[in-house]
Amino acid sequence: MTSAPPQPADPLPTGPQDLFNLLENLGISYDLHHHEAVFTVAESAKADLDIPGISCRNLYLRDKKKKNFLVVAANETSVDLKALQDKLGCARLSFGSPDRLWEFLGIRPGSVCPFTVINDPDHHVQVALDAAMMAAPRVNYHPLDNTMTIGISPADLLKFFTHTGHAPLTLDL
Repeated sequence: MTSAPPQPADPLPTGPQDLFNLLENLGISYDLHHHEAVFTVAESAKADLDIPGISCRNLYLRDKKKKNFLVVAANETSVDLKALQDKLGCARLSFGSPDRLWEFLGIRPGSVCPFTVINDPDHHVQVALDAAMMAAPRVNYHPLDNTMTIGISPADLLKFFTHTGHAPLTLDL
């Protein structure tokens, strides 16, 4: 699978409204919050102050064998890439490039979220979820756009993954 690097004007393969429609069709309830665009965990801290639930971050990683991973963790969870390699059974993890992010998940940096696997029908990306995050009553992610945050239950997140055919690993990070 090869695609051209994303251009700022390129439309997303799946937009936020498409995601909202899917969640509603799956019977997944969510709370939607609008805010200024945020690109980092530090920037999102201000936007997250008034949003109930656990704020989360997403790491798009690739190993030496070119296997892709999406690690979804609570902002407070420390992620040690060397220890993560052992838990994932891989070697030499590094951050994936924006071009690969677009190719495999159809998203630009700053808006990565677990919902991007909707753009991975061939299951090229293995999802790994933070066990502490999954124990929370409510988790918050961007809905394919970093000017919004949605809050859902971890059970509903798993329901979404079941729909996409992804079998996430839940790991103690």
